Amino acid sequence: MNPGKYNITFLFSYAVLFILLFSCQKQKKTYFESIALNDIKLSSPKPGSWRNNHDEKFQQFEDFQQSKKIKPKPGKNIIYLQPIGKFDELQKRQIVLTKEYLKIYFQLETKVLPALPNTIFPEKIKRISKEGQEQILASYVLDSILIKRKPKDAVVLMGITEKDLFPQPEWNYIFGLASYEEGVGVTSMYRFANGHLTDSNFNESFLRLIKISSHEIGHMFGISHCLNANCVMNGTNSLSETDYHLARACSLCQRKLNASIHYNNKKRLFELKSFFGKQHLNTELSLAEQDLNLLQ
Repeated sequence: MNPGKYNITFLFSYAVLFILLFSCQKQKKTYFESIALNDIKLSSPKPGSWRNNHDEKFQQFEDFQQSKKIKPKPGKNIIYLQPIGKFDELQKRQIVLTKEYLKIYFQLETKVLPALPNTIFPEKIKRISKEGQEQILASYVLDSILIKRKPKDAVVLMGITEKDLFPQPEWNYIFGLASYEEGVGVTSMYRFANGHLTDSNFNESFLRLIKISSHEIGHMFGISHCLNANCVMNGTNSLSETDYHLARACSLCQRKLNASIHYNNKKRLFELKSFFGKQHLNTELSLAEQDLNLLQ
């Protein structure tokens, strides 16, 4: 018997086993690499679409890391919603559900502040649109209402109004506006239900509301308009374009968000799946299920 021979054989076998194990570990995909298989490629921009009208730079992950942005930190890590206006029961329900959704989407505590009345808007910042409804100057909501009322423990304050918004005299309307440096924004519910929320258009309107709200807050956390895939962070010029975009953030935008807000990705995905199921948002539910299947 030659003991040295068996020692060499044993060491060689151990080395092969170590290399195989190390190789398997190297090949294991990250969460973001796994769900990237479900990213839906962007179609060519259509006339009148956001990408057709805007020449934007692709924000790589490294660009995001180097950008100036708001980040949650101890004592300043709550998302607040500030309702402004006179809301009916269906609108109130949408606000509560938006709070629940944003808490899951951003994995941050989210609270709703007591509603402010429409009398807070002075006459000088109101106008009547070509369609006949009253509109409010969006920048006034940010500068003269929200910034002054932002709670000390807020990372973001998002206003929600039932009034239509306009950004400047030559524009017809906007869905929302945000100051990313100040961490405040406002979203109007008006256009999402064509001025009249009902049981029949509730889910369509609600999906638009959570898309725009999470989009604007995503900007506050440093994520630029997405050019990577069909994504909630795509720019939008119209309701039809908003409807085409998914509520799902693509793998790249999720990676960016998780780099600023450290949370358990799989826990978030399970919670999103549960939320979409309860609200019968079937397309979004299906996408969450597809992502979870890739992680099994």
